[in-house]
Parts: sequence; structure tokens; C-alpha cells
Amino acid sequence: MGVEAGSRVSVRNQPDGSLNIATLDTTTKPKKRKMEITNYKGEGLIRNIIAAYVAGYDLIELVSPRILAEQKKIIREICHKLIGPEIIEETSKSVLIQDLLNPEEVSIKKSIRRMYLISTSMHKDAIQSLRTGEKDLALDVMLRDDEVDRLFLLISKQFRSLFRGTRLADTTETSIDEYHDFRLVASSLERIADHAHRIAGVTRKLQGPVPEEIMGPIERASEEARSTVEKAIDALYGCDVKLANKTIENIQHIKTDVDKLNASFMKLKDVGTVVGLGTVADSIERTAEYGTNIAETAINMAIATTEESA
Repeated sequence: MGVEAGSRVSVRNQPDGSLNIATLDTTTKPKKRKMEITNYKGEGLIRNIIAAYVAGYDLIELVSPRILAEQKKIIREICHKLIGPEIIEETSKSVLIQDLLNPEEVSIKKSIRRMYLISTSMHKDAIQSLRTGEKDLALDVMLRDDEVDRLFLLISKQFRSLFRGTRLADTTETSIDEYHDFRLVASSLERIADHAHRIAGVTRKLQGPVPEEIMGPIERASEEARSTVEKAIDALYGCDVKLANKTIENIQHIKTDVDKLNASFMKLKDVGTVVGLGTVADSIERTAEYGTNIAETAINMAIATTEESA
């Protein structure tokens, strides 16, 4: 469609062995969205900008009879928290944002790997801050959550752009079904980072050290949870169904350890500490559960790949 005599075309191998032939249209106009923001402030304004970004608009124009300083501050902050968007024009009545990222330069597999590395290091450091009481380390963990969010939103945007025919770095080796599965994995990793953020928040609120007889079991449960995520990612990239199944089967062991942790907290006298450590235990268990979600996705991808190659 749209191919005529003399047209320049690109030919790409697809994961199913077919060829994708598309015209090289160098005259395509940037996709633009104009948004009236007079009645939007705070979270409402942030959500609208993120929605336009994820929808794949190349240009986002924000207009109002008079854009408030508070609104401009939010616009600048959200641009810094997203990968690609930059403010290229600004007046008292409008702000023009352009997405400068070339989608063909960003690999979804590398983005997933980076999300994994950041989120698991956040979890490890959050537990370390709980042991040492280091408020600065806990704050650093909380700040790193922004980087995971940036990658998650980028992956969400890339996934949507596939359906508009956008060429991505992994297009020749990754099917749409696999992109969908990677998007599910990204969601789990984003939640793992959120729970690391949550644990770090407990550290910043606790007034004293955690007793060693409680801290030791917390660390062991945490290591089990991180190991679950690590094995799930290995199973995902290695198409290892056996490893994925073993990872899922271990979740009950972690749940038992968390139940024991919660019982041990009840011996503490300070109510605030009991509540805070209960939050930590819950986040450790949730982290392991998100790891099993990734393992389930790994099984789905491995089985689908086997069927396609059979």
C-alpha cells in the first residue's frame, strides 16, 4: 500500500520469518497534540502530559490565556522525569514540548535489563539502610525510583507505537506478542522498585535500630526475594522453563518466612516499629510475588517461541 514505481522501501526480517516491506516516507509530519491547561494543576497536569507522551505525540503544545509559574515548574519537572521530551518554545501563553528520542536507538530488552538492575539494587540498599539506619542511603533509594519510572513509561510508549508501525531497535527480532510480554515484565519491575521505595520510607521514619534477632531474618527473606527476581529474569532471557517453574515453586517458602517475621514483630514494644517492620515484610513478600509474575511470563514466552519454531 502506497508503494509506486520509484518508491524507496525498507525490507526487514520478522520473527516469524516473513518480510516486512514499508515505504521510506521522509515527509511524515510530526504527530502533534494541543492541550488547554487553564484548569489543570498539580497531579492533573502531570497525568495529562504523561498520557500525551505515552500516546506517542512528537509535539505537545500546552496553552492557556496565562500559564502560571507553578504550572511551568511542573511542566519542567515532568520533562526532566521523562526520556526524550524537551521544552523547545516557551511564552506566557504556551509551552511547546518536543520528543527528541529516536525510537530506533532504544532497545526494549536493554531497557528491561536496566529496570531490573536498578530495582533490585534499590531493594538491596533499602534493606541495608534499614540495618544501618542510614537516612541518606534510604533517600538515595527513593530518588532512584524516578529512573525506573522513566524507563517504564518509555517502554509503555514504545509498545503503543508498535501498533502505528513505528520501527524500534528490536523490531526485526521481537514479535508484537513478545513486546506485550516485555511490557508485563516492565510493570512488575516498576512495582518492585515501588516496594523498595516503600522500605526506604520506613527507614527514614524509624527512631531506633532494628534488633539483630529480627534484622537477620529480614535480610535472609530479602535475599530470597531478590533471588526470585534474579532467577525469573534469567529464565526470561534464557527461555528456561525449568528454572522459571522452580522459581515459582519457591514462593511458598518465602511466604512462610514472612509469616514468621510478622509473628516476631509482635514481641516488640513500640507500636510504630511493629507497623513499620510489618510494611517491610509485606514489601519483601510482594517483591517475591512480582518475581514469580515475571517467571510466569518467561514460561509463556518460552512455550510460544518453541511452538513457533517447531
